[in-house]
Amino acid sequence: MGLTIGQIATALGVAPLGDASVVVNGIAEPAGAGPDDLAIALSPKFAVGLAQGRARAALIWDGADWQKMGLKAAIVVTRSRLALAHLTQLMDLPQDTSAGVHPSAFVDPGAMLGADVSVGPFSVIGAGAQIDAGTRIGAHVTIGAGVIVGAGGLIHDGVRLRPRVKIGARVILQPNAVIGADGFSFTTRDTAPEETIRKTLGKVPLTPPIDATRHRIHSLGGVSIGDDVEVGANSTIDAGTIRPTQIGDRTKIDNLVQVGHNVVIGADCLLCGHVGIAGSALIGDRVVLAGKVGVGDNLKIGNDVVVTAASVVLSDVASGQVMVGTPAQPMQDWLATRRALRQATRGNRIGQNPVPKPGPTD
Repeated sequence: MGLTIGQIATALGVAPLGDASVVVNGIAEPAGAGPDDLAIALSPKFAVGLAQGRARAALIWDGADWQKMGLKAAIVVTRSRLALAHLTQLMDLPQDTSAGVHPSAFVDPGAMLGADVSVGPFSVIGAGAQIDAGTRIGAHVTIGAGVIVGAGGLIHDGVRLRPRVKIGARVILQPNAVIGADGFSFTTRDTAPEETIRKTLGKVPLTPPIDATRHRIHSLGGVSIGDDVEVGANSTIDAGTIRPTQIGDRTKIDNLVQVGHNVVIGADCLLCGHVGIAGSALIGDRVVLAGKVGVGDNLKIGNDVVVTAASVVLSDVASGQVMVGTPAQPMQDWLATRRALRQATRGNRIGQNPVPKPGPTD
């Protein structure tokens, strides 16, 4: 069922322009928009696309002349991405909210399901698990014994929640996320090569241990996830060894992210795709780790830190820093290094700092 421009504008907290009764059934990029679409034109660069498409209404940037662009109705927003967040939520397909357990699912008699919980086909809920009111569980989900899931959650198909996992309210777990698997933690009887390197920084030649057998350190601490967290598809959060691995309230984790055992991540963080955090790292509040960032084990990152894409953090980071590169360093230091390298390279090219030629004895 479509929505009128007036209804959408009200939901976004602004006044509609033009004919508020125009009905749209979906959203589209301007050039491909049809007459029943709301074109999304949030900056002047989309003006050409509006002329190419057939939209009667558009979500447009502040200051746009919507009448000159031939639109019958428009909605003007200033904070464009925030408006897009509200709009996409409004226009998204409704989730199946029918309560009940699918006949093919298995719920242990000792599990506790709150009011209006739905459990999809072939899902399994273990003994002593607690699923609070209104949570929706998709198909082929496994929820281990004793797991606690807060109210209003959305657990998509194929998610695996291992024992000793506790999840807060309104958490979204995208398909095939795995929460609470054993951490990657092993030890040897004798000193292992990686231990020698850590202690000596490579100054001592490595010798093979007499007994190199790796002994598993079992993960008994589980995982604790706060409220309003989202975990992306195929991401993994490993169980802590003794205490839980922790994810703070409102933190958002992208697809294909690995969070190691004993890691603590604060509130309102953003972890983008392919981020890897090694065991026992401490991440503060409001930290952004861009795509492919790596964080070494046992490191501490303060609050309000941004680490740019593909950087590798190999030492502690103070609060408020923007880190770049491998090893990651403050952005201003990185920029200064880059300038120096460019100047040195330019000097060599024009002969200001010529590279010495080999001598007869070289």
